[in-house]
Amino acid sequence: MTSKPHYEKIAFVATTTTSARKALKGLTTRYGNAPIEQADVVVALGGDGLMLQTLHRLMGRKIPIYGMNRGSVGFLMNEFRENDLHERLARAHRSVVHPLTMCATDTSGQSSKSYAINEVSLLRANFQAAKLKISIDSHVRLETLICDGLIVATPAGSTAYNLSANGPILPLEAPLLALTPISAFRPRRWRGAILPQRARVLVEVLEPTKRPVNAVGDNVEVKDVRCVEIAMDSSQDLVMLHDPGHSLDERILREQFDW
Repeated sequence: MTSKPHYEKIAFVATTTTSARKALKGLTTRYGNAPIEQADVVVALGGDGLMLQTLHRLMGRKIPIYGMNRGSVGFLMNEFRENDLHERLARAHRSVVHPLTMCATDTSGQSSKSYAINEVSLLRANFQAAKLKISIDSHVRLETLICDGLIVATPAGSTAYNLSANGPILPLEAPLLALTPISAFRPRRWRGAILPQRARVLVEVLEPTKRPVNAVGDNVEVKDVRCVEIAMDSSQDLVMLHDPGHSLDERILREQFDW
């Protein structure tokens, strides 16, 4: 029988809000505050934005992150309590997610690569709708999509911007990606697609000067893109910890019945 991991050295990170700073002071007084480089676990005090920032910060290091909600949304976070932190960490369930890579080339020919944990979005940058061409694994699937934008979402991100754009909710363990248009005008009835997570999505911007488009991957924005290639990097394991009964799987399932 596999024993539960023992998280002895805890590092805390917090947003600058009054409630988060107060929580940080109380928790570090009680449990100490190890340097992140030496920590067994990182406890993030804030909202979902801080969780995403911390996942980006620790990418490649496989240090689990346990979030406690001191923000506004908190979908990825656990309930805040100062007591029994070691016991909560020992009982917590692990959720492993993988990020998307966003390789964007702008109209000047400059290329950049970044990671996105929730989604990559292409968004029109002026009053005219974007005109996009979509290829999956080098095969053109949609010659022309006229829309306000397009989202490629991971299962972890499927309940975020993707859901607001009427995209599908994906179970966390599903090896899938959601491809969701934002206000599609032509073809008007196209509602997007569900793709295998190994798929490589290439989005080319048609008429990029007349109809400029920006690409956003979490907190990274590339302006005036000409093309964007998006793929999941399954070699990157990002680990979040959640209390029993509040796992990310459970929260994604609950979203589908919470009306």
